[in-house]
Amino acid sequence: MAERPKLAYEYDALEPHIDARTMEIHHTKHHQTYVDKLNNALEAHPDLQGTCTGKLLRTLETLPESIRTAVRNHGGGHANHSLFWEIMGPGGGGKPEGDLAQAIARDFGSFEAFREKLTNAAANQFGSGWGWLAYADGKLEVLARPNQDSPLMEGKVPVLGVDVWEHAYYLKYQNRRPDYLNAWWNTIRWDAVAARFEKAKAGSHTI
Repeated sequence: MAERPKLAYEYDALEPHIDARTMEIHHTKHHQTYVDKLNNALEAHPDLQGTCTGKLLRTLETLPESIRTAVRNHGGGHANHSLFWEIMGPGGGGKPEGDLAQAIARDFGSFEAFREKLTNAAANQFGSGWGWLAYADGKLEVLARPNQDSPLMEGKVPVLGVDVWEHAYYLKYQNRRPDYLNAWWNTIRWDAVAARFEKAKAGSHTI
C-alpha cells in the first residue's frame, strides 16, 4: 500500500520562498488524500497492492478500466508530490554541476535557457498541472502536463517537477504564479535532481 513520505526538513525550511503553512497543508492534507484514494482504489485488487506507484503509472493502460482513472489521478498525485518534496530543501538554489549541467547545456543551450523554458511551460500550463524536466531516449526535455499526469505515463522519467496547482502557492502568492515559480528555483536541491538523472540514465523508474 502507498504511504506518504516524511519530509527530510521542517515545514518552515523553505521560507521565505514557500511558506510553512502552505507546506504543511500541502504535505499533510493534499498529499495524504492522494495516498488514501489510491489505496482505496486498489483495495479490490490485492494483486496490485504491492506494485510500486511508478510501475502502475507506466502500465496505466493495462490496468482494470474500473481503477484506471483513480490510479491516474491519485497515483499520479502521490508520485508527483513524492518527487516534489525530494528535490527541494533548505540551502537550495544555484545551478547544477557535473553530468547534469552538461546534459542541460547540450539539450537546451544553457542553464539560463533551460530555466526560462521550464518557467514558461509551468507558468502557461492552463489550470492545474505541473512543469517537468524529463529524461527519455538519451535526452532531457521540458514538458507541461495537466492535473496529476506524470511523464511516467508516456514512458519518460521525471527528473525535476514543479507543482502549479493553486494549493501549492495561493496562500502566499495568490494568483501570481510567475512570482511563485521564480521563488521556487531557490529551493531546488541540485544534488537530488542529479541523483534522479543518474537513475534515469540507468533505467530506474522510481518515483
